Amino acid sequence: MEIRKVGVIGAGQMGNGIAHVFAAAGYEVVLTDISEEQLQAAVNTIQSNLDRQVSREKISQETRDAAMSNITTTLNIADLGETDLVIEAATEREDIKVQIFASLLPHLKPETILTSNTSSISITRLASGTDRPEKFMGFHFMNPVPIMQLVELIRGIATDEETYQACLGVVENLGKTAASAEDFPAFIVNRILMPMINEAVYTLYEGVGSVASIDSSLKLGANHPMGPLELADFIGLDTCLAIMNVLHDGLADTKYRPCPLLTKYVEAGWLGRKTQRGFYDYRGETPVPTR
Repeated sequence: MEIRKVGVIGAGQMGNGIAHVFAAAGYEVVLTDISEEQLQAAVNTIQSNLDRQVSREKISQETRDAAMSNITTTLNIADLGETDLVIEAATEREDIKVQIFASLLPHLKPETILTSNTSSISITRLASGTDRPEKFMGFHFMNPVPIMQLVELIRGIATDEETYQACLGVVENLGKTAASAEDFPAFIVNRILMPMINEAVYTLYEGVGSVASIDSSLKLGANHPMGPLELADFIGLDTCLAIMNVLHDGLADTKYRPCPLLTKYVEAGWLGRKTQRGFYDYRGETPVPTR
């Protein structure tokens, strides 16, 4: 099927980035959220990011204007009914995602493809709660979406070849690269990345190194562009913990046990950049380690 109109559910950090890249690639985008304030913030972010691309001569003013005109916002999920492809990018909680798909299903065309931007939750399980498991798959963008080149495509056990090929074509149209992953906890990127971050937190927890020394060691010793604790703050410590719990529960291996210190930071509400405090304190001019 030809995909022209795309629905994006969730106007947070991932949702606004997904809407941005689809609109810039010429797709009609319907962006929905439960908060009008969040929708307006998302539009402002997209506009600011596009303006930055114009100022750096990455895109033309005409491309920027066309992209903005491709985006409409709505508080009513039923307005996604005429879309050809839906990407759910709500918070990383399975119960919320299940509720979203349940409220969306009565309004969809029979041929609409459903996808989730989940970073760890079972695609097969999410698909089984819908009326179209063969037209359901994982469509996992990396953050920040406009910059990162990879998209993980994850087939559930029922996903058909036509759906996979349609989504693969979309990734190519976006100018990104697809990596096919099997439907096992956390897929490829987070299956490898999150245990590394968790081990960095254990290294801090056990007093092997400080926040600064751990991040410096990985940046200078392994040539990582960002230290693991700095990266955890960027991703969100609640998201890191949620993915580690999915790995631990889904694979039943103690090597995926979340570090108690990570749990403690989340309990404190110190979730990283989005709350101004995590492994670093971002309330001043420059980030300061909190341990």
